[in-house]
Formats: sequence, C-alpha cells, structure tokens
Amino acid sequence: MKSKLKNMAISFILMIVVYISFSSEIFFEYGISNPHVGLLYFLGLVFGPYGALGATLGNIVLDLMNGHAPLDILPSALITFGVSYLAYKLWYSGFKTEKITKPRLDNIYQLNLFLSNIVICGLIYSAAHATLIGLFFSPKLDEYAFISYLLNFINIAFISGVLGVWLSKRIDVIEIPKKSKRKVNRRLYQIIFNLLAVVTIISELNLFISPNQTILAIDIVLIGILLFAYLTKPFEYDVEPNEENTIIEKILQNFLIIILGIALLGIIISIFSYNYLVGLNQINQYIVLMPALIITDVILILFFVPSILILKYIENNVIKPISSFSEIKSFIGENKKIESEGLVNIYSKYINEQNEIGTLARSYTDLINFNNHYIENIDKIEGERKRIETELDIATKIQAANLPTEAIETDEFIVNGYSHPAKEVGGDFFDYYILDDDHLALVIGDASGKGVPAAILSMNTQVLIKQLLKYNQDPSKILYQLNNQLCENNSETMFITLWLGIYNKSTNELIFSNAGHNPPLIRENDKFKYLDIDSGIVIGVMEDFDYITENIKITDKLVLYTDGITDANNKDKKMYGEDRLLNFFNEFKSDADPIDPLLDDINSFAKDEEQFDDMTLLYLKIK
Repeated sequence: MKSKLKNMAISFILMIVVYISFSSEIFFEYGISNPHVGLLYFLGLVFGPYGALGATLGNIVLDLMNGHAPLDILPSALITFGVSYLAYKLWYSGFKTEKITKPRLDNIYQLNLFLSNIVICGLIYSAAHATLIGLFFSPKLDEYAFISYLLNFINIAFISGVLGVWLSKRIDVIEIPKKSKRKVNRRLYQIIFNLLAVVTIISELNLFISPNQTILAIDIVLIGILLFAYLTKPFEYDVEPNEENTIIEKILQNFLIIILGIALLGIIISIFSYNYLVGLNQINQYIVLMPALIITDVILILFFVPSILILKYIENNVIKPISSFSEIKSFIGENKKIESEGLVNIYSKYINEQNEIGTLARSYTDLINFNNHYIENIDKIEGERKRIETELDIATKIQAANLPTEAIETDEFIVNGYSHPAKEVGGDFFDYYILDDDHLALVIGDASGKGVPAAILSMNTQVLIKQLLKYNQDPSKILYQLNNQLCENNSETMFITLWLGIYNKSTNELIFSNAGHNPPLIRENDKFKYLDIDSGIVIGVMEDFDYITENIKITDKLVLYTDGITDANNKDKKMYGEDRLLNFFNEFKSDADPIDPLLDDINSFAKDEEQFDDMTLLYLKIK
C-alpha cells in the first residue's frame, strides 16, 4: 500500500510542477499550453491506476486554482482518470501475440504500441475535453481546444514517455498488473474498444462540422460510458521479463535520441521563424498559434515515418533471424546431441535466402547435423573404449597372474621380482621357477614397443621358454630355438631382448645366455659391478643365430633389470641411468629386499613425471 500511495503522490506532484514550470507567457506564445496533460499517459503507463488517480487529483487542483467550478471539473476529472488508466490497460492488453512485458522501447513492436497508445489516448482526451469546452463555455472554442489539447498531449506524452521509460530501466518503479482469474470475453471488449474509437472520431467531426449542444452532450456521455466499460477488462496475461542487451534495443535507443534532438531543433526553428509566420497573410491560424508544436511535428513526421519503415525492415530481415539463431543456446548441452528438429524448423524459413542470413542459416543447420553425427560417433567410440578398457583390465590381470607373485626362499637362496607396465599391459616380463632339486631358472625380457602387441609377444615368449626348458637346459640352444620360432611369420618385425640363466644351488654355478639384454649387476667382494657378457642379438629379427652360453660362480647377489629402470626421466629430461643404479646397490647395505627401496629412489628422482616405459627388476640373493 505504501508504494501505491507513493506512486500517487509522485504523479500528483509532477502534474503541479510541470504546469507551473510551463506557465510562462513565452511557452503559451509558441503554443505550449497545458503541457501537464501529456504526463497523463506516462504516469498511467508506469504507475498504473494509482498513478492515474494521482495525476487526476493534480489536475483537479490546477482546475480549481484556475477558477473552474466543481461541477465543470467533475466530468473532466473522470475523463482524465479514464485516459490515464487507459494507457496502462492498453499496454498490457496484448493486441498481438507478442509477449507482454514491462513498458520498454526495445523493439519495433513496443515502439509502435507506445506511439499508437499515445495517439489513442490523445484523441480521446482531446475530443472529450474539447466537447466539454463546447458544452460549458462556447462552441466556438472547441475546434481550437481540440487541436491544442491533441498536440500538447501527443508531444509531451511522447517526450515524457521516452524519458520516463528510460529512467524506469534504471530505477524500477513500474507497477505491474496481476493476471486476473476472471474469464475474459475478448470479442465483447473488442466491440467496446471499436465503438469507443468510432464515437471519438464522430465527436471530433462534430466539433468541426456542427457543434450542437445536444450532440456534444451525447458524445461526451458515450465516450465516458465506453471508456470506463473498456477499463473493466481484466488482465489476462502474465508479464514476462524483457530481453536484455539486444541489437534492436541499442538501435532504437540511438534512434529515439535522434528523434528528441529533432524535436528540440523543431522548437528552435519555430522560435526563429515566428515573426516571419505572423507576417504571412495566407498562413493557417494554427501554425501561428502553435508554431513550436506544429513545425516540430511536421519535421518529425518527415523523418519518423521513413525511419520506422527502415527499422521495421531491419528488424524483420536481420534482427529477428539473428535472434532466432541465438535460440540454439538453450538446446546445447555438454557432450549431448543438439535437439535439431525444433532448431531446423526455426532456420528452415531462412535457408533458401540468397544472402548472408541464408548462408548463416545453412551453416547453422550443417553445424547441428555435423555435431550430432560427431556425438553419435563419440558415443560409439565411448562404448568401444569402455569395452576395450574392460578387455585391457582382464588382460592386465592375466598378464600379472602369469608372472611370479611371491618370492622363492630356500635355505640356499632368495629370488624375487617386480614388474610395472607403462600402460595397462606391457612388453616386460620376468620369471623364475624350480626346474629340479638343484636347478633354478631365471629369465627376464623386454619386448619392443608397449601395450597390447608387446604384451602378446612377451607372454608368448614366456610360455615358449617354459616349454623348451622341459627338454633342454642349455640357455644358448633354448634362445636359438626360440629365436627361430619367433622369426616365423613376424610380419610386424617385432623383437624382444632376453636374458636366460640356470642357477645350480649345489655348485653355485650360473650358466646363462644373452639376447641383446642389459648386462646384469653382480656383487663380488662386497661391491656391485656390471657383468661383462656377450651382448648377442635380440630375438625375432635373424634366424639361425648362434647364441653363446656363459657361466660364472655366484656367491652373493645378482640383479637383472629392463631399460625402463635406467631410462626413467625427471622434469629436466635427465635419465636415472646405469651409474645411479650401480651407486644405489653399492650404497644399499641392508640385507632386506632392495626392490621397494629402489622404486622409492626412482620415484624421488623422477618426481611427478609420467612413466613412459615398462619397469621390471629381478633379484637373486645367495645365502
């Protein structure tokens, strides 16, 4: 209730202040009389019925100040309230299917609604008050009164309305109607509005043709009845929010600034041309009596009408298509298909146009289709990826299960190993197992490449070695046979480095053969060193290669590894290296298993750098 009383008070004060500010003889001389009547439209539009009531009370006070009798003021007050409230009712009536918003001048529809409502309210107010003057004063004055009221109303309503709507965007004081629960008979109210328009036009013609007192009285009564009958129309629409920062809004802002500038220019021209106009014999009396209004309106009409047509063309053929294209935003979701049916229907009306809009529509349609095809493919790829992940997970478990899971510890020795692939599966492998009561097989290998191909080669190699060791325990002969088997049908030219050894626990003799693998570390006299061995060649590239069997006595420790250990990089792209590996084992004095401490040292060196190669280690300790 406080806000409504506040709106009423603001309207009342504005009516008084504007009337007093423009009461100078200078304004009257140029035809600007009763300018406060133009505020009726703006105050009713923004503040609603309470704004209309405040404006009406202000007008009553001004009429009393000017010496009008209360009986003369009453019908004027009713028409004043009705016209001011009509501005509010017309804006929210929804003449077209456009959405109903707060009073704004953000598009051509709103601007046309704004201007047409000003003209409607101005005609009704002017016809009614000119008729009242003809009834209560003199029929000779009603013609001039009509023109004067109409021009003052329309011009001041336009200027105050534009400024007021702009101000209300920054200070939200607009009174918004609530949707009525009462059912609306649209046809009935359309008939009432049409009758009001017809009666208003007839009354205006009567003012100029035959201002008969009886006819004037009938006109004013009919205008009043039809006006208030239409004001009973309930509000049937919800008010929707205005679109923010649209292109047409910015264009119209600049357009209206130009219009207001032209209006000011028209007033200046009328002032400087006044003496010339008075001196003309054949000039119309209204131009002499109201030069500021008439000259300004002529200039505005000459500029305004073509400009509106151009702006309407731009809005329909440029702004609306672009706005339609922006609707894609609500259809877009991350990693989702665009619901193309609705959007394509929007763009289809522009697709055949042979201009930039047509090109944009076709491009959007293609983009939507390409995007949806891409998402479909991504979905298929994602399904395939999950399938591969599942299979790789199984392969990882199979490969891990194929490696020794626990150390072998006897009274004579301890043997243990570790392997971690760079990907889900890898090409490294190690193995150790008891061949008989005296012999222990040791093997470590590194297949070329990474991932599934390398894993298949390493697992195949591991299985073949086990099979070959059942019939032969000479490492060089086993590598010979293994090499020939892997060379067959090796279309991808894959290879594997391999070290194979057989340890005799009774004699501490280790016989071994090497196929291009890193030399092992052996500890003698409390110090580790790299074992000087024949390098051989990798398995799988040359058939019938004769490998060499070597033998040594081993009484302490033996370490076998793949190059993933020594090639581990840090952030400076430096490798862990063979020297650092040798230093680690020479500095590691504990009798405990060295595998975990070595991995910690490698991680400390590499920090957070990603592992790029498989890492495998095999460790034998003689008790």
